[in-house]
Amino acid sequence: MADERKVDANSKDEQLELFRVDDKGTKLTTNQGLKVSEDEFSLKAGIRGPTLMEDFHFREKVTHFDHERIPERVVHARGFAAHGYFQVYESMKEYTRAKFLHDPGTTTPVFVRFSTVVGSRGSADTVRDVRGFATKFYTEEGNYDLVANNMPVFFIQDAIKFPDFVHAIKPEPDNEIPQASSAHDTLWDFVANNQESAHMIMWLMSDRAIPRSYRMMEGFGVHAFRFVNEEGKAHFVKFHWKPKLGVHSLVWDEAQKIAGDDPDYNRRDLWDNIEKGNYPEFELGVQIIGEDDEFMFDFDILDATKLWPEEDVPVQIIGKMVLNQNVDNAFTEIEQVAFHPGHVVPGIDFTNDPLLQGRLFSYIDTQLIRLGGPNFHELPINRAVVPVHNNQRDGYGRQTINIGKVSYHRNSLAGNTPAPTSPAEGGYAHYQEKVEGRVVQARSESFADHFSQATLFWNSMSPPEKQHIINAFSFELGKVKSKSVRQQVVNMFANVNMELATTFAENIGAIPPESGGSNVTKSSPALSQENTPKKPDTRTVAVIITNGFNDADVNYVLETLKSVGIQPEIVSEKLGKVVGAGGMELEVDYTFLTADSVLFDAVYMVRGSRVNKKFNKQAAYFIDEAFNHYKPIGATHEGKEWLIVNDFAGKPGVVMSDDMGVFVTEFIDAIAAHRHWGRQVV
Repeated sequence: MADERKVDANSKDEQLELFRVDDKGTKLTTNQGLKVSEDEFSLKAGIRGPTLMEDFHFREKVTHFDHERIPERVVHARGFAAHGYFQVYESMKEYTRAKFLHDPGTTTPVFVRFSTVVGSRGSADTVRDVRGFATKFYTEEGNYDLVANNMPVFFIQDAIKFPDFVHAIKPEPDNEIPQASSAHDTLWDFVANNQESAHMIMWLMSDRAIPRSYRMMEGFGVHAFRFVNEEGKAHFVKFHWKPKLGVHSLVWDEAQKIAGDDPDYNRRDLWDNIEKGNYPEFELGVQIIGEDDEFMFDFDILDATKLWPEEDVPVQIIGKMVLNQNVDNAFTEIEQVAFHPGHVVPGIDFTNDPLLQGRLFSYIDTQLIRLGGPNFHELPINRAVVPVHNNQRDGYGRQTINIGKVSYHRNSLAGNTPAPTSPAEGGYAHYQEKVEGRVVQARSESFADHFSQATLFWNSMSPPEKQHIINAFSFELGKVKSKSVRQQVVNMFANVNMELATTFAENIGAIPPESGGSNVTKSSPALSQENTPKKPDTRTVAVIITNGFNDADVNYVLETLKSVGIQPEIVSEKLGKVVGAGGMELEVDYTFLTADSVLFDAVYMVRGSRVNKKFNKQAAYFIDEAFNHYKPIGATHEGKEWLIVNDFAGKPGVVMSDDMGVFVTEFIDAIAAHRHWGRQVV
């Protein structure tokens, strides 16, 4: 059989088409293909008698149902995913042999799964947590998995501590409480006694932990990997995904309310925007350090609790990923997809990062139990789009029918095939790094600084972001019952910043630290979300409206908003239509019962000429909540009365005008800004 390896953006979809089944319009059968004549009543001995075991259809149906669940992931259980493609902007052949990074004229199919880390499959999307960002590239050299998070560092430095960390952050074992939350004693006890976590905790307490959308968060490979080129020359590399829409977050009160209003908020946002053609786009960036420069920094570049500041090691943007296709079936694709940082292609190799080394074992070990055995690579979503030939055989769920006698290497019966491929012909060869030293259980002294980059992160935040971090510490530690643990955390973070530790200490009833602080004055503007791209594209606007509105003016506003990619949604008293003074009809998308302001990015107050007391009360609550979450608010015509009564007029991000040209221009600018922190919210 020819080893055909032509791959393009459609290759994975064409392969999946072989496995798709459309049941619409078909006749019901058993799993063996037998046509079924009855599917509502089991076989009984008499009309009121016992069910008979000989009812094979009943037994097959119920048995299959009883076994439809597989073990959920220990972490990253709650996830959602989409298909797309990746295209490199410029050849990276100078640095790596990886062919999918060579030709700007080719596209590589990808499958991307976003996830929360701590919660179970049934938890909410908007909890305070790290987000996973895993990408499977179906390349002509085999599958490559870039397993990333939306934060560039991690809690621990050595994988041997990973079970301890996960046990600490998961619900406490005595009562299985709390779900999907880090606001409890065991996590903070772990933090205070494993102070390498300081930097990651700063990220977890920041706005990065509550992203507005999967489409608006960064992805980081966390670990230092290696690029290796054709000549065998290596460079250290870190991977970055940069969202074209910028990096944006929810505010905490909003995130909590969304968890109740729509626990599927982030996954619904991803699905809906792909269905509408608003395809999420991310650019791939790399930070590259030459091997000769490994020790030139004031931190160890292999330490997973450290980032490489972008001002010191610039991010080179090398390609773009577009997610343009939703899944056909959530279980067979999202739940059964298996990622593993050890799935690499020639030109990408590992480093001595002790956290990465442990993950190379843990991921594949997890798939063996979760997906039933060693053949998880044969599930449709995990299949490479290039031929697979080796001597592995049998096991649970084997789908390949291997013909012939030979299943071993070396052999003569099959001409010593399947045969290894030399590196010159594309075979994978590990980078030959010279290693010297004693076999020890220890950690390098270069990993000993746990606070400098935590302070760097704090220094890099804008004033609103700093206040949000203080609020997050105050909330999280306010849920901790142990006074001793609360005090230990206060004392620990005094090493990061005295203002931070002193302020949240007062909020949680702890003793403010008497000494501490840091000499680090450096900041990194790239770490602040205030410096991210701000666009109006795909932002949602709740249009509060009732009968009797000004047809021409409202239509002009709505159409202009749509023309720049903003998505207006009509909110009124009841579903159906609202009718303007001139007869224009608008279909109502939501009522005040089915939508709250937390589900929208902005509010446009129109009202109309005919309202009642109940409508005014509901609208007032809606707009008050939006104001308190620093969202853009616009009003024209009768809608301005709500803003005037609530004393919102003239406040940052509040736009009022009956000149439609002026209004819509200023309102779009306000929406692009996302939040208006200059408001004094009581």
